Amino acid sequence: MAIKLKIKKGDTVKIIAGDDKGKTGEVLRVLPSKNKVIVKDCKVAKKTVKPDQEKNPEGGFVNKEMPIDISNVAKVEGN
Repeated sequence: MAIKLKIKKGDTVKIIAGDDKGKTGEVLRVLPSKNKVIVKDCKVAKKTVKPDQEKNPEGGFVNKEMPIDISNVAKVEGN
């Protein structure tokens, strides 16, 4: 049985638990199978990237938003 989520891509949400508590941001992606969302500029992790020929010939580090459990975010009502 599929779970209906009230948060959709593009919604503005507020983080109510965790390290980024109190921050607000836009939902970039919803992962309904894992009950998680990815919020812009929240729960950012530094990931290492191997060098490749097209996108990143230097390699190095990339900041990437990580998924947050949907129970830790609350939808902010629009104006």
